[in-house]
Amino acid sequence: MGFFRYVKEEMKVIRERDAAIKSNWEVFLYPTFKALLRHRVAHWLYTRKHYFLARWYSQRTVRKTGIEIHPGATIGKGLFIDHGHGVVIGETAIVGDNVTLYQGVTLGGTGKEQGKRHPTIGDNVMISAGAKVLGSFTVGENSKIGAGSVVLSEVPPNSTVVGVPGRVVKRNNKKVPREEMDQVHLPDPVRNDCELLQKENERLCNELREMKQRIEVLEQNH
Repeated sequence: MGFFRYVKEEMKVIRERDAAIKSNWEVFLYPTFKALLRHRVAHWLYTRKHYFLARWYSQRTVRKTGIEIHPGATIGKGLFIDHGHGVVIGETAIVGDNVTLYQGVTLGGTGKEQGKRHPTIGDNVMISAGAKVLGSFTVGENSKIGAGSVVLSEVPPNSTVVGVPGRVVKRNNKKVPREEMDQVHLPDPVRNDCELLQKENERLCNELREMKQRIEVLEQNH
């Protein structure tokens, strides 16, 4: 993809996913634009085994943008990193098309294992602020990862994941991030569990009150 075509695509992506942008010129100020453009150069060097130059160039990008993408990472079309500060994408990570990442997201590994160490992110996935996806597994297409979640295992397609550790709380919600980027109104499994416990506690209290009343009646009759 040539430079001008890349700029045109980025303008389209940013305008679709960021309500703050007011003009096409602003795309040149976005950290995601700078980081991805420079990653193309670093990745080109990396694939030709110029590892030192690739890392040197990518580290300069980190200082300029706050976004750390390892030169070895494979990035698809239409990636949008909103704000971006603190985003880390590991060496063997694979990011599909039309993915949205928010600030503080980590696509990392779990140790010093060899080979494929980082996650594969399917098409149309949204990963909310501060989420950590750690390990060599796949996050299925059209999925959402809630803010602050820690995902350590496979995520099926069309899923919503929240919590620490992350767990699937919704399936087959097929709205993709380019159409639906709500990070707030996600299911809350902890709240649901607390509400269930509260209802159970109320039920038990009512049963105990009924038993107490029956015992009092029996005592009065004797």
